[in-house]
Amino acid sequence: MSIGKSSSRPAAGNRRLEQGAQSRTRLIAAARALFERDGYTATSTEALLAATGLTRGALYHHFRDKKDLFVAVCEAVHADLSTAIDAAADGQADPADQLMAGALAWIDAVSHPGPRQVLLIDGPSVLGAQAWAELDGRHGYQQLHAVVAQILAPTGLAALEVDACASALNGAINELARWLARHPADGHPGARDAAIAALQRVCASVLPPA
Repeated sequence: MSIGKSSSRPAAGNRRLEQGAQSRTRLIAAARALFERDGYTATSTEALLAATGLTRGALYHHFRDKKDLFVAVCEAVHADLSTAIDAAADGQADPADQLMAGALAWIDAVSHPGPRQVLLIDGPSVLGAQAWAELDGRHGYQQLHAVVAQILAPTGLAALEVDACASALNGAINELARWLARHPADGHPGARDAAIAALQRVCASVLPPA
């Protein structure tokens, strides 16, 4: 009897873990849809619970509060965008071309209303500049820094100077994404080409010539 009972405990524990993981995934997916559509401030805890059918206890079991859930959503959005950046950069052999392809993939992605709302509008204000920079550093900026370091390696620049160059480019890329969002293609057909040209000029001023 004791053997039978003990052998059932791991299975029950695994089921609880699986159910907990599923609940967490549902919460993040529902929150992401609401945060992307309505923004952080306009999304209430009640709306999150209604969208998932979960209880308040289930929400606070996985997340301390709405802000903690928002961080998880930011991580999920960033992860998707990092995948898109990698896919775009992998198609290029030259590091400078990888940089441009990855930057454009990011700009195109966050020019859409949902990711822009989460990462560029709500992210800095909800998390604060330092926490948002740390989040960005774990995702898109990490990719950018790696390719910038590769391009600048022959110059012998110190690590701090390389980081400054990557940070300058990162700021320009994010601002171009905001600019492009204010100039949608239907009303500004040449906006994306202008953004590409601007990015090329910024890269040329920060990075060494090929």
